[in-house]
Amino acid sequence: MHWISLVPVGLLFILVLLLILKRQNVWKSHMEEKFPPGPRPLPIIGNLHIMDLKRPHLTMLELSKTYGPVFSFWMGSRKVVVLSGYDTVKEALVKQADAFAGRPEIPITEKTGGGKRRGVVFSDGENWKVMRRFTLTTLRDFGMGKKAIEDRVVEECGCLADAIESQKGKPLEMTLMMNAAVANVIVSILLGKRYDYEDPTFKRLLSLINENIRIFGSPSVSIYNIFPVLGFLLKNHKIFIQNLKEMKAFIEVVFIERLKTLDRNDQRTFIDSFLVRQQEEDGKANGYFHNENLIALVRNLFSAGMETTSTTLRWGLLLMMKYPEIQKKVQEEIEQVIGSNPPRIEHRSQMPYTDAVVHEVQRFANILPLNLPHETTEDVTLKGYFIPKGTYIVPLLASVLRDKSQWEKPDIFYPEHFLNSEGKFVKKDAFMPFSAGRRMCVGETLAKMELFLFFTSLLQRFTFHPPPGISTSDLDISPSFGVTVPPKTHEVCAVPHS
Repeated sequence: MHWISLVPVGLLFILVLLLILKRQNVWKSHMEEKFPPGPRPLPIIGNLHIMDLKRPHLTMLELSKTYGPVFSFWMGSRKVVVLSGYDTVKEALVKQADAFAGRPEIPITEKTGGGKRRGVVFSDGENWKVMRRFTLTTLRDFGMGKKAIEDRVVEECGCLADAIESQKGKPLEMTLMMNAAVANVIVSILLGKRYDYEDPTFKRLLSLINENIRIFGSPSVSIYNIFPVLGFLLKNHKIFIQNLKEMKAFIEVVFIERLKTLDRNDQRTFIDSFLVRQQEEDGKANGYFHNENLIALVRNLFSAGMETTSTTLRWGLLLMMKYPEIQKKVQEEIEQVIGSNPPRIEHRSQMPYTDAVVHEVQRFANILPLNLPHETTEDVTLKGYFIPKGTYIVPLLASVLRDKSQWEKPDIFYPEHFLNSEGKFVKKDAFMPFSAGRRMCVGETLAKMELFLFFTSLLQRFTFHPPPGISTSDLDISPSFGVTVPPKTHEVCAVPHS
């Protein structure tokens, strides 16, 4: 008799359990319905068959026309959400900054870090917060945005101009020279010295960084990041890792040398400051100021501090050759405001046209079209769509810098985007070449200073022409490819002003 009375209770329990499971499934399918739309994936490869792996941002721009400003696609078995257009990217990175401040695992960076995410660019969580705070504070201490670093940039501008002048107007491919000049500014902060452009160690370092940035954006590394199991078939990621080992060996030698002369009361370089913090942390469990973080941080700053600024400047000179009438107007303003004196940052506010041209070079060149990937740190709703925690996010900077609702002539090089009807410089909210929010570039202030000073000093001393036999209409201003997008390899003739 006893067990019969238990039957309804058992049935009730099963009924409640079924209801709960049903509700969960309804909730799950409701959330999946609310997940951003996108093209139907194929098994295993996802949507790889429709992606241009050399220029994925072009595929994403096309997909946004069909699926709207928040859409998804599959990289193999990984769901990716793309944010397109100024309003969407701003709402995510600025208004919901914390929720979109994560960095996803990327197999090639995981492999090079032994499964641990070091430094500041690709790290995450508390390590990222500590390293970013230290980096910003220390760069400011060493003069980022102040006169001390401005003096170094002005000095380096002179060295670069002298090196260019020694070519006597002959055709010149400027990648390595430009890289060396820009790298010397960050090297002065990191190591307290500058290198001669022909120094073999320096040239080797620059070529390693150049090659790795090209490899990082290559289709084969994209395939490796989606299917690491195929690594044995792909050689590019092995070259990338070997290059990093060589860079690590150089950095280790440098900071061992710094340790020999370290004086905590006279910290002269970024590395000194890190090593002092390391000594203060000595013996602490879970400390952050260890050698692996130092190596990654120096590598991050060296690479990012050189590549983006150098690539933007090369775009600037190519565009000046392509549009000689714009080059002439910049030179007239330089002559009127500065004359033959070295350019300084204080001149920028008196030179609205030059300032507008530098900004338009950054907008048009669009050198980081995909941004670096983000990851959601919590469940979040954006534009009515549900995006779960841990989702890989692409804030498509190309869609912001060429947003038709924000720019009058988005696909054309047009400095007037940054000028009002009276010829005064105007800021634009959709100008986001350094990204936005928590993951904004730590070296933005330094990069802006370098771009203005290098660009102005070069146009003060030279007029840039295409090589003999090439007309301005022949100049190709379509981009090459890589994780940062350089112009196609080209030569310039820099004719000194008499």
